[in-house]
Amino acid sequence: MTDRILASAAPLRAFTRDVFRAAGIAEAQAALTAEALVWADLRGHASHGVMRIPLYAGWIEQRLINLKARPKVALRKGAVVQIDGDSAIGPAAMALAADTAIAHAREHSAAWVLVRNHIHAGALGHYAERVAAAGQAAIVMSALRPMMAYHGTRGAAVSTNPIAIAMPGGIMLDMSTSASSRGKLGVAKATGAPLPPGIALDRDGAPTTDPHAAATLTPMAGFKGAGLSLMIECLTSMVLGHPLVAPALADRALLDDVRQNSLLIAMDTGAVGEAGALAGNLDALARGIKAQPRAEGFDEILMPGERGAREFARRSRDGIPIPAPSWRQIVATAAKYGVAAPAVG
Repeated sequence: MTDRILASAAPLRAFTRDVFRAAGIAEAQAALTAEALVWADLRGHASHGVMRIPLYAGWIEQRLINLKARPKVALRKGAVVQIDGDSAIGPAAMALAADTAIAHAREHSAAWVLVRNHIHAGALGHYAERVAAAGQAAIVMSALRPMMAYHGTRGAAVSTNPIAIAMPGGIMLDMSTSASSRGKLGVAKATGAPLPPGIALDRDGAPTTDPHAAATLTPMAGFKGAGLSLMIECLTSMVLGHPLVAPALADRALLDDVRQNSLLIAMDTGAVGEAGALAGNLDALARGIKAQPRAEGFDEILMPGERGAREFARRSRDGIPIPAPSWRQIVATAAKYGVAAPAVG
C-alpha cells in the first residue's frame, strides 16, 4: 500500500469547502477556509493544510468554533482598526483583516489591524501574500496559548507565535518562533518519521526525537525566539486586553484554549521613495545575494518564499501529496457529514 496519495488542487479545495459547509460553517467562510488550507498544501506546508480538517471538525463539534460568527470591524481610529473575530473559524476573520488592512493602507498609507478572538488562522503567509499582491508591504503575526518553552523553562511558558513578512513581488518570510511548528509534529506522527534533534521536549523537559513523546516545542535560536514570541503576545493579546498566555499559566485548564489574537500591518510602498523603484531594488538585492560564493553543501541560494513558490507551481501541476494515514482520517471525517472524497492518485 502506498504511503501517500496525490490530490489535484481544485477538487481538493471544493471537497474541503463542502466538508466545512456540511459541518455547519457558512458557505463564504467555508470557501475561505478551504482556500487557506489548500494554499498551505500547495506551498509545501502540510502542517497547516487539509490534514487539519479532522481537527477543525472536532472544534466545530465541541462548539469551540462559533458557527454563527460574523467577524466585523469593531473600532476605527485613523489607521488603527480592531476586528471582533467572534470565535470564527480563523480564515474568515483573517481574510477580513487582510482586506481591511489593504483598504486602510490605501487611505492612510499604513494600517495597523488587530483581530481579537478568532480560531486557528492557518498559515499566516496566506494573508501576508494577500496584502503584498495589492502592492503593499505586510507583516502578520498571531498569538495563542502556551505551547513552547521559554528560554530556561522545562515546559510550555509561551506560544509558537508565528510571523509572516511579505513584499510585493514574492519575497516572503513565513515562520514560527519555535524551532519547528507544532503542526509538523502531527505530520511526523502521521508518517512515522523521527523529529530532528533539538526541536522538542518530552513531559519531563528532556529533549526527544520521538513525535509521540514530544510535549513541548523549543524556541528557535534560544532566547531570541522566546523573546520574539513574548513580544508578539504583547503586541496582540495584551494590546487588545485579551491575554492568552498568563491566564493559561495560572489555570492549566486553559492550556486547551484554541482562541487566537492577530495583528496585520500593511504599508503602501508608494508612499515613500521613488515611485516604481521598489521592484528593481528588490530584484537587485536578490541577485546580489544569490551571486555570492556558496557555502559547502549548497547548490543554490534561495530567497525567503522562493522554495514555497516553486513548490506551489509544481504541486499545482502535478498534485498535492498527502500522507495516506492523514487522508484516511480526512475521508472518515467527511463521511460523517455525508461528503464523498474526490478521486485521488
